[in-house]
Amino acid sequence: MIDKNRIPQHIAIIMDGNGRWAMERGKVRTEGHVAGVETVKKITAECTRLGVKYLTLYAFSTENWNRPQEEVAALMTLVLTSLTEELFDKNQVRMRMIGDRSRLPKDVLEKMEWLEDHTSGYERMTVTIALSYSSRWELTDAVRKIAKEVREGKLDADAVCEQTITEHLDSSFQPDPDLLIRTGGEQRISNYLLWQIAYSELYFTGVYWPDFDEEQLHKAIENFQSKQRRYGKTEAQIEQEEKEKRI
Repeated sequence: MIDKNRIPQHIAIIMDGNGRWAMERGKVRTEGHVAGVETVKKITAECTRLGVKYLTLYAFSTENWNRPQEEVAALMTLVLTSLTEELFDKNQVRMRMIGDRSRLPKDVLEKMEWLEDHTSGYERMTVTIALSYSSRWELTDAVRKIAKEVREGKLDADAVCEQTITEHLDSSFQPDPDLLIRTGGEQRISNYLLWQIAYSELYFTGVYWPDFDEEQLHKAIENFQSKQRRYGKTEAQIEQEEKEKRI
């Protein structure tokens, strides 16, 4: 049973298994991505209902540009047709994008930026789409920004700290994930939010993304709630802090 008082503030998801889901059913890989869009709608609605404040979805990595051109083209078309204002308007959630915008087709970029503007007033939850994204790209981009500010005299190199890096990340507008979920059976991070998940709880499931429903989401959250998040402290320290909060 989910404890409504301990809902993770930020859930990040690696939506894996679309292609394998389709192929095991005798379909082409792109049909798996289409089915995956329906899961995005269900999980977005359920996260909103539960009170999650940030949901970050790994939609397309920088490495995915190396996939067969026809699949890349189909995925870009799917972004255009599936990410509609209806999805965000219905749930009153804001859409943000992180990733290398310079590599996106012009029509896709315009659509994403229009949605960011259109949904900017919604406050129930923020859905962040990681598109043309990888953590190494994000960190490299942040280092470039910091180096430029140091070169221009806007920033003292000796003053650079962890917070400086965090503030220069593409995802600086949101807190670090509390829970990272990966569907599809693989147990790796795949260049996703490497800086941000330093203390995130990780949950891996063999369920393919198109089959990941509200019940599966609840299992992941229940697993998260069963953990004691210590952030390097001892169990005794955490218990004492929790005791003091109750006083």
